Amino acid sequence: MGQTIRIIGIDPGLRRTGWGVIDRDGIRLSHVADGMLSPSECRSLADRLVELKDGLEAVLAAYGPHEAAVEETFVNQNARATLKLGHARAVALIVPAMRGLPVAEYAPNEVKKAVVGAGHAEKQQVTRMVRLLLPKSRPETSDAADALAIAICHAHHMAVRLRA
Repeated sequence: MGQTIRIIGIDPGLRRTGWGVIDRDGIRLSHVADGMLSPSECRSLADRLVELKDGLEAVLAAYGPHEAAVEETFVNQNARATLKLGHARAVALIVPAMRGLPVAEYAPNEVKKAVVGAGHAEKQQVTRMVRLLLPKSRPETSDAADALAIAICHAHHMAVRLRA
């Protein structure tokens, strides 16, 4: 086998931020850990962002990933909600970058296509495929499953880049 690369996938959100850590050794992927951060909704936006930053820093310190992958913002009709999601996404980008990790970004459809084979897959399909690709994983939330899917997507893209 080759060198093991540890990847953290982050599915940013102000209410729930999913995270998932996998190891990539050659073409083999293995589950390390996953979870969800839920900043307190009764706190101010700034305090929630600090809570999110602190939580991500703790996850990075605990699992020591080599690379990070973050899902791009899905733009919807509600500009205010999209802007708030952008704040959480900024935290998800800057925390690993401040630790010197390379940070990749993937569109939601790209993640689904890499994991399920279809860019418009349902959340349940993503969760099922994550469990199939990472048999030891049992993500408790769709946010954690999505984060593992983001990490898997990044691992697949790494393999393509290495072959090129």
